[in-house]
Amino acid sequence: MPDFTRRQVITTGAIAASGFTSAVATRKVVANTLNPSDSQSTPAKPSGQFSKKVVLITGATSGIGATTAKAFAREGAKVVFNGRRANLGEQVEKDIRAFGGEATYIQSDVREPKQVEQFVNTTVEKYGRLDIAFNNAGVFMTPVEIQEMDLDNYRNMIATNLDGVFYSMQYELPIMIQQKSGIIINMASVAGHRGFANTPHYNASKHGVIGLTKAAANANAKRNIRINSISPLAVDTPMLQRSFQYQGLTYEQMAPNFITPRIMNTEEIARAVMFLALNDTTSINGMDLDVTGGQLA
Repeated sequence: MPDFTRRQVITTGAIAASGFTSAVATRKVVANTLNPSDSQSTPAKPSGQFSKKVVLITGATSGIGATTAKAFAREGAKVVFNGRRANLGEQVEKDIRAFGGEATYIQSDVREPKQVEQFVNTTVEKYGRLDIAFNNAGVFMTPVEIQEMDLDNYRNMIATNLDGVFYSMQYELPIMIQQKSGIIINMASVAGHRGFANTPHYNASKHGVIGLTKAAANANAKRNIRINSISPLAVDTPMLQRSFQYQGLTYEQMAPNFITPRIMNTEEIARAVMFLALNDTTSINGMDLDVTGGQLA
């Protein structure tokens, strides 16, 4: 099995991705040994730490979004989430209801502002408020350098990862401003801090997310609204699986090159999102939370 240097890891752009299959992730070289999850057997707690909170999540039909939706629901939140793939979204909703949680799936596409507006408005019509928004939706990146990039590839990346966050905040913020409170967490990435050679479109989208987050946090702090972003490294989701397969890479090849030599799991990222959503974190605003295991240190 080839031994990749950190420079090779960076130039492939692989560490800017986010996901792979859990079957591979359980192997020793990439296993998460920090607070292993037993959430599959955990019922919802009506009086949990997010009891009665209304949580909106974009892109929660799989991966980080789905895990975070389930985690909030287990802690008593009323979760409304979207995504383009109805079959997956309906299954996530079914899974949440099976353990006693409350969730509603709404099929919609964050690339379409009218659909985002309807998604947010439907959430507020159903519950009367919006306490927490996790703008998570993102797409697979085809690694390629700028001069070789297809324009549709570039535009789809920006439309989903960056424009989708912009549209979401554009419709979430008026609700939060009116109710004089709210928390927004945006999905950024280690790629929002680095210039990986083969993923310029992904880099641009995630740098943009961090910029939008800081601007919105600055503008809305006086309105009792906190806005932060979160930057993972490589997380065990279907998106990372597709990226690694496309590049002919394996977890075993890549994990030893990271500062924390393993692939993160989605439960870790969900816990970080929920940390930023706690009422206890009142002084954290306009920050991009590093959840790379030290890669940005």
